[in-house]
This record gives sequence, C-alpha cells and structure tokens, in this order.
Amino acid sequence: MPPPPLTSLELPGVKKLRSGKVREVFDLGETLLFVTTDRLSAFDCIVPDPIPDKGAVLNQLSAFWFQRFTFTPNHMIAAQFDLTPELEPYRAQLAGRSMIVRKTEPLPVECVVRGYLAGSGWKEYQENGTICGHQLPRGLELASQLPEPLFTPSTKSEAGHDQNIDWTECCRLLGEETAQKVRALSLQIYSAGRSHAADCGIIVADTKFEFGTLDGELLLIDECLTPDSSRFWPADRYATGQSPPSFDKQFVRDYLETLDWDKTPPAPSLPGGVIEKTSAKYREAFKLLTGVELVA
Repeated sequence: MPPPPLTSLELPGVKKLRSGKVREVFDLGETLLFVTTDRLSAFDCIVPDPIPDKGAVLNQLSAFWFQRFTFTPNHMIAAQFDLTPELEPYRAQLAGRSMIVRKTEPLPVECVVRGYLAGSGWKEYQENGTICGHQLPRGLELASQLPEPLFTPSTKSEAGHDQNIDWTECCRLLGEETAQKVRALSLQIYSAGRSHAADCGIIVADTKFEFGTLDGELLLIDECLTPDSSRFWPADRYATGQSPPSFDKQFVRDYLETLDWDKTPPAPSLPGGVIEKTSAKYREAFKLLTGVELVA
C-alpha cells in the first residue's frame, strides 16, 4: 500500500532550516537534504489538500534534468542514497522525494524564460504590447509562440507575489557579469529542455530557474523544468487563441478561479476530482518526459 501524501516532515536530531512552499530543507552539515512534499501552492497560497505523488514527480523529474544537462553544473549530489541511522526510521517518507544537494548562496532573482504568450505575460501584452519591457509584434494571440524565447527575471518571494523586474534591475541585483551568465544559461537550459519535451509531445510554454553560487561557481539549484516551475502543454491539443490544457497545476488554478475567493490565505479546499486529476497530470508529464513510470 502506498504511503499517504506528505504535507510536512520533522526529522528529530536533524536541523530543519526552513519549510518552503513545497520543500522541507534540512541541514546535514556539509550538505543539505531536500524533501519535496505533496503541498501545492496556487496564487501564492498553499492549498489545504495535498496532491498524491506530486513531491515524487518534482524530485525525480528535477533529478532527470540535472543528470541530462551536463553543460551546466547543478547542486544535486544524489537523489538515491543510503540513509544514515537517524534517517532510517523515515525511509517511507523520504523514498523517491528526497535529494542531497550542495550548499550554495542562492541568487536573489528568479530566472524566468517565456517561449509562448500566456499567464501574466498575456495580460501585459493585451495592455501594453510588451512582456516585462520587451516589445512584441502586434496581432499575437493567447498561446502564440514568441518570435524568440525571452528572459524575464523576477524577484523571489517565499511568502508573497514575485515581482517582475527589468534587465537594469536584474543587473543591479546580481552585477552585470552574473546577470549575463544566468540569462545565457537560462536560455540554453530552456532551449535544451524544450527540444527534448517537443520530442515527447510536450510544449514548454515557460519556466523558471534558480541559481546559486558555491566557491565562486554558478550552479543551477532548487528544481528544474517541473510541472510546478513550468507551463507544460500537450502538443497535440495546442492551438492559439485559447488557453491550452496543461500538465501542470493550471487545472487547480482554473478551479479556484471559479470560486468566490480573493486569493488570500486560507486557500479553499479542493474537491476529490480536482485532486485526482491534478495528480494524474503530474504523473503523465513525468512518464512522457522520462519514458519511465514514476517510482513513488
């Protein structure tokens, strides 16, 4: 019988550094232990109902991309590892959803790459004909492919809304040399991920990356091209002028938009059908992209 969904975790004897929107982060001394829960955040609010297998999908899919993108270093040490005596009692909770990573100093910017017109980018385009200061051609429709992928950084926020920033502010926060590096890397990773996903029948409409530094080296950190950090569309159902169906948490957002809810905590509960369909979408994306069934 599969273990129940994981919403939080304490490891007696192991220091917890923080609980993010999705991940529990523990200090192992020289390294960190990331445990990806089944929590889901929508409109920057954690919904009360976990999504079964979601944490395993995010963890194992990130590991898949980290291993694939050999052109850029990342923070992953191992997604499969022997448990120490203090972790052994929690084998069931850690299985498939944990990763040992290097300690880095995270950069204060989220590196968003947009390849298609969707979400907040579509709203801005309708108002101003731009995305984050990038002027776009007239006449584009919802879900139109952009002439070229755009790097549109934002500030990072654990609690509130991320704020889009322009290139000048990105350079101010990171320094111009580092900003140039993360922009180039973000576009390169997106291009490689989009190419592989296309071969699997998935369009990567947009995504976001995070980077950190360790001993002066820039590392890709956190997660990579998951249904939480990306907008995935099925290629065989893609059409412009409408919001395509997705493999990500857009299904939850769409349901929440039908409610009389002002998008402030606490978030409303989800019906069983929404939970089950969202879980199935995450697992389907994992199988299509990796070619294997999820081990949860």
